[in-house]
Amino acid sequence: MQGFTEKIVEMMKEHRFFASQGGPIILSQIENEFGPELKALGPAGHSYVNWAAKMAVGLNTGVPWVMCKEDDAPDPIINACNGFYCDYFTPNKPYKPTMWTEAWSGWFSEFGGTIPKRPVEDLAFGVARFIQKGGSYINYYMYHGGTNFGRTAGGPFITTSYDYDAPIDEYGLVQEPKYSHLKQLHLAIKQCEAALVSSDPHVTKLGNYEEAHVFTAGKGSCVAFLTNYHMNAPAKVMFNKRHYTLPAWSISILPDCRNVVYNTATVAAKTSHVQMVPSGSILYSVARYDENIATYGDRGTITARGLLEQVNVTRDTTDYLWYTTSVDIKASESFLRGGKWPTLTVDSAGHAVHVFVNGHFYGSAFGTRENRKVSFSAPVNLRGGANRIALLSVAVGLPNVGLHFETWATGIVGSVVLHGLDEGNKDLSWQKWTYQAGLQGEAMNLISPTEESSVDWIKGSLAKQNKQPLTWYKAYFDAPRGNEPLALDLKSMGKGQAWINGQSLGRYWMAYAKGNCGTCHYAGTYRQNKCQSGCGEPTQRWYHVPRSWLKPRGNLLVLFEELGGDVSRVSVVKRSVN
Repeated sequence: MQGFTEKIVEMMKEHRFFASQGGPIILSQIENEFGPELKALGPAGHSYVNWAAKMAVGLNTGVPWVMCKEDDAPDPIINACNGFYCDYFTPNKPYKPTMWTEAWSGWFSEFGGTIPKRPVEDLAFGVARFIQKGGSYINYYMYHGGTNFGRTAGGPFITTSYDYDAPIDEYGLVQEPKYSHLKQLHLAIKQCEAALVSSDPHVTKLGNYEEAHVFTAGKGSCVAFLTNYHMNAPAKVMFNKRHYTLPAWSISILPDCRNVVYNTATVAAKTSHVQMVPSGSILYSVARYDENIATYGDRGTITARGLLEQVNVTRDTTDYLWYTTSVDIKASESFLRGGKWPTLTVDSAGHAVHVFVNGHFYGSAFGTRENRKVSFSAPVNLRGGANRIALLSVAVGLPNVGLHFETWATGIVGSVVLHGLDEGNKDLSWQKWTYQAGLQGEAMNLISPTEESSVDWIKGSLAKQNKQPLTWYKAYFDAPRGNEPLALDLKSMGKGQAWINGQSLGRYWMAYAKGNCGTCHYAGTYRQNKCQSGCGEPTQRWYHVPRSWLKPRGNLLVLFEELGGDVSRVSVVKRSVN
C-alpha cells in the first residue's frame, strides 16, 4: 500500500498538481470507510490506522489529508463523514473542520433489484441541515453518475450502470429537478458566506419541531436557517418579528434574517423527461459462434481432487470457470430400464451456474446480493458407462465492502451430488475435477476487430435463429448521426457481456426488478429502499455506448450470451431529455 500511495503522490507532484505547488488538488484522502471494520480487527486495526496516517503525512503533499468514517483518525488527519445525512457528525477534535466527504445523492442498483431514487427535496434538506449545524465542506457522491465498463462493477451483483440518481446522469445529461434545485441551494448558501465563516450558529426553538439557526458577521450582518423537522405538517412560525410558513421537512434560508431566498422543499425547476429513441442505426452482417460444450474437460488447465475456489483459479482474469468431471453409471441401474431419472444437485457460493450433462443443457441457477449462495437441482438423463458433467460457474462482480475478502468464496465450493441411484446418493465433490478458466471465445479473442475473423461464424438468417445458451454473436453498425448520448438496448437478450470495437461495455443481465414501487414522499428519513422505481422491468435494459469508441462506419458489436437471446431485436438508441 505504501508503494502504491507513494507512486500516486509522486505522479501528482511531477505534474505540480497539489495546491501547495499551484495546482488544483486541495485535499487528499488515505483509506476509505475503514472505521466500521475496526471493531472486528481490534488493536491491529488501530495500529494500521496510525501507520497509514503517519505514512501519508510523511509524503509532504502540502495539503490536508482526510480519513472518511474514521472516528479515531490521528492528528493531523481530519476525520470526515459519509452518509445520507451528516448533521449529527462532529470531528474528533474541536480545531478540525466539519467535513461531509460523501453526500449520497442516491444509491447504486443491483441486478434483480429496483432503481433507488432520492428526492431532491430531502437531499437539499440534508445539505442545509449540515450547513446550519456549522458544516464547512460538502462533496456529493455521486454528482455525475457513471458506467462500470468492463468487469469493474463491484458487488457482487452491482449493475453496469452506476447512475446513482446523480444531478448529472450516467450519460452526462442534466437530471432535473435535482441539478437546478441543488444549484439554487448553493447559490443561497453562497449569499450567506460571510456570516457562515464568521460565527457558530445560535439556535433558538420556534416550536415543537421548529428551530432558527442564526449566524452573524458584525455590522448587523445576519443569516438565518428556519427549520421544520415535522414529516407531515407545515408550520407557521414567528421569527425576527415576522411570520413565516415552513413546509414539512424543510429549511428556509434567509441571507439577511428577513427575506426567504430558498426553501429546500419548494422546487421551482421542471422535471426531466427521459426517452430512449431509435437512432436509425441498424445491425447488419449478423453472425454467431457456438461454444463447443462437448470438448470441455479435454483441454483443462488444472486437474485436482475436490472443488476449488473460483478466483484462486482464474486470478480474476475472467468471469467464467468450467468445473468438469466424469461419472460412471452401471448398466444395471433401474432408471436405465424406464425408472425415474437421478437428480443432480449443485451447491455453489455463487454467483451463477449453468449445468450441462453429456453436452445437454439442463438449466441455470442464480444467487442474489442478499443471498450469494446458488442451489441447482434437476433430474438428469444419464446413460450407462461414462457421463460428462460440466458446470460453468459465473462471477458477477467481487465484494467491495467488508472484512477478509479472501474468505468470501466464489464458485462451486459446496457440494455436487447425484440422488436417486440404486446405491443411494453419490457425492461427486471429492472426485477428480478438471478446471478451465474462461471460454473458447475469450481464448480466441473473438471480441477483437482483428481476430474475430479467425473462426467460422454462422452467417445470414441462420445466425439469428439459435437462441441456445453459451453463444457468441457479432454484428456491425454505423455510428448514428448527431451528438446525443447512445446506448445499446439489450432487452431481448438474457445474460452475458458486450463489446464494441474491442472495448467492453460490461456485464448485461435482464434480471427483472422485484420490490416496492409505491408512491414516494420526500419527507422523513431517507434510506436506499425508501423510494424505488422500475418494478417488473429489467433492472438495466440500456447500456451506455460512448461515442468516442465509435467510427463513422463498420463498428463491431460482439455479445456473449449465456442463456439464449434474440439478437435480431438488439438496437442502438439515443438518449433524449426534455
